[in-house]
Amino acid sequence: MASQETTHSFKAEITQLLDIITNSIYTNRDIFLRELISNASDAMDKVRFLSSKGTELLAPEKELRIDVACDKDAHKITITDSGIGMNAEELVANIGTIAHSGSAAFMKEAAEGGEQADSIIGRFGVGFYSVFMVAKNVVLTTRSATPGSKTIVWESTGTGEYSITDAGDEMDRGTKIEIELKESAFEFANPERLQSIVREHSNFVSFPIYVDGEQVNTQPALWREPKFQITKEQYADFYKFLTYDSKEPQDTLHINVDAPVQFNALLFIPDSESGQMFFNDPEAYGLDLYSRRVLIDRRHRELLPQYLGFIRGVVDTEDLPLNISRETLQENLLIGKIRTTITKQILSRLEKMAKDEAEKYTTLWKNHHRVFKLGYSDFMNRDRFAGLLRFNSSVHEDAEGLCSLEEYISRMKEGQKEIYYLSGNSREAIRLNPHGEIFRRKGIEVLYLYEPTDEFIMDSLREFKECKLVCAEQADLKKLGEFADAETAESAPEALSDDDAKNFDDLLKAIKDILGERVKDVRVSERLNDSPACLVSPDGSISSQMQKMMQYMAQDSTPPVKDFEINRDHPLCRNLLKIFKGNSSDDFLQKTVEQLFESALLQEGYLSDPHALVSRMNEILEKSSDWYTEIKHL
Repeated sequence: MASQETTHSFKAEITQLLDIITNSIYTNRDIFLRELISNASDAMDKVRFLSSKGTELLAPEKELRIDVACDKDAHKITITDSGIGMNAEELVANIGTIAHSGSAAFMKEAAEGGEQADSIIGRFGVGFYSVFMVAKNVVLTTRSATPGSKTIVWESTGTGEYSITDAGDEMDRGTKIEIELKESAFEFANPERLQSIVREHSNFVSFPIYVDGEQVNTQPALWREPKFQITKEQYADFYKFLTYDSKEPQDTLHINVDAPVQFNALLFIPDSESGQMFFNDPEAYGLDLYSRRVLIDRRHRELLPQYLGFIRGVVDTEDLPLNISRETLQENLLIGKIRTTITKQILSRLEKMAKDEAEKYTTLWKNHHRVFKLGYSDFMNRDRFAGLLRFNSSVHEDAEGLCSLEEYISRMKEGQKEIYYLSGNSREAIRLNPHGEIFRRKGIEVLYLYEPTDEFIMDSLREFKECKLVCAEQADLKKLGEFADAETAESAPEALSDDDAKNFDDLLKAIKDILGERVKDVRVSERLNDSPACLVSPDGSISSQMQKMMQYMAQDSTPPVKDFEINRDHPLCRNLLKIFKGNSSDDFLQKTVEQLFESALLQEGYLSDPHALVSRMNEILEKSSDWYTEIKHL
C-alpha cells in the first residue's frame, strides 16, 4: 500500500448532519446494513448496465455478489461487493459531500444518453452515513471498474474529517467496507443477527447476498417478474414464505401499473379465517412496502383500507427513496394514489369472483366477512362494497345460506321498493322477533343480521339500486298493507262487537295507567300475528339494535320509552279483555300486563334484571296449573 495519505474535511457540517441522519431519518439501527447492501446492489447494477453496452471494465468475468462477514471477537463487520467501485474523485464527490448521490448522477447521465438504468436503488447520498449509528470507525477500500484505475482507501470516524490513501492494485474491482463497531452495537457482530436483517430488509435484492459464506436471499422478487412466467406453485411458495401460512392462498392478484403511478404489487387472499386475529390486533394489517426490491416499511397500513386488511402481499414502487420517514410516508401523495389503485383492483377481482366463482367467493366471505364489513365507511366505493355484501335471510333454510342485495331485489314483490332487515343474536332469535310476523304473513323476504357491524352498514348505505334499506321494525305498515297476505290464519278469531271494541279501548287505557311513564303510548298492533304484544320506537328513527349499541357506548342501561303495541286478536289479550270487563282492578290483570311488558323488554334486550319477571311467571304458572288440574280432574 502506498504511504501517501491525505486528510480532508467534509463539505457540510458533518457532526450536525450525522446527528440528523442517525437520530431523525433512521430510527432503527438495523437500517445501516440495508443501506450498505443497497449501495452495493447499485454498484453491481452499474456494472451490469455498462457491460450490456459493451463498455470495457476491469475483471469483466468477476461474479456479481455481495459478501457480509463478521468477527465476533474483534467486533467487526466487513461488507464486500464486486460492483463499479470509485476512483478518488468519485469518492470525494459521493462520500465527502453528504447529500450527494452517485446513483442519482449515474441515472441522470444514462437518461441524457437516451438509456434507462431503472434497477438502481439509491437516490440520496445520505444512506452510507447510517453506518455511523453502529460504527466508531469505518474503512472503505474501493477500486473503480475503469481500466487503469487504482485502489483507494477511505477512513473516518464520522466526526468531521476523513483520510484517503492510494493503495495501488490491492483490489481488482469493487468496494469493501470494514466496520469497527461501537460497544453499544456489538450485537451486530453475529452472523445470525446479520442474516435476520438481510432477510427482513434486503431479501429480494437481485444479486446473491452471502453472510459468512452462506447465501441468505434465495427467494426471487416475483412481483417484478412477467406474470406468464410464474407458475401457481411459485406463487404459493412465495405466499408461504411471506406469511408463514402452511396453506396455499385462496387467490392471487399480480398487479403491474404504469399510470397514474408506477408500481408492482403481488397480493394474496388467505384461505383461512382472519376475523378473530384481526380484531385482537386491529392495527396488524397492511402491505409490505418496497422501493426497488428493498423493504421500506413492513405492513404499511396506508397502502390498504382497513376493510381489505385481510389481504397480504407486497408493493414495490420506483419512486420512493429508501430513507423516507414513516411520517413522510403517511403524507406522501404517491402512497395515496397507490392505495386508490390497489383498492379498485382488489374490488374488481372480488366482483369477478363473486360473479364467475360463486362458491369460491362464498368461502372468501365466510373467512373474511368480519373484516370486509368495515368498508361501510368507504364512501368512494360504497356501491361496489354494497354489491359484494352477503346476508342470510328468511328465504334460506338455515343460517348457512347467503345472498346478495342484488339477489334480494330479484325476489322482491311487484311494487316493493324497500329491502327489509332484522337484527338478532341468532337465526332463531330473529325468527321469533314479533316485528317479523307481518313479513311472514305477507310473504316478504327479510335479511337477517347477526353482527353489530351490520347495523352500521345499513345505516351508512341507506339504499341500494334505488331500493331503500329499512329495518323491519321501522317499516311503513301502510305500504305493507298493500300486499296481499301469503299466509291465511287457520282459525281467525271473531271480530269484536262494538261494545267489546269500546271496552278494548278502555283496556288499552288501563294498561297505559299500569305501565305509566315506562311507555309512551299503548295501541292496537297491525303488525302482530302470533305474539300478544311488542315494543315499537315511537318515531321510528332508529332500530332497537342500533339504540342498544349507542346506549352501550354511552354506558347507559336505562330502557328506552317506547310505544307498547297489543295484538287484539291474540287469545291472551282476548282473555285479558274478559277479565277487565269483569273486574278492571283484578290483580291478575296487572300482573299479566307487567309480564307482557317485561317479556317485550327481554326480547329486545333491555331487561337488565329478570328476577321480578321470573318470580311473577312462577306465580302465574302455579295458578294456571291449579286451574289445569281442576278441569282435567287430576
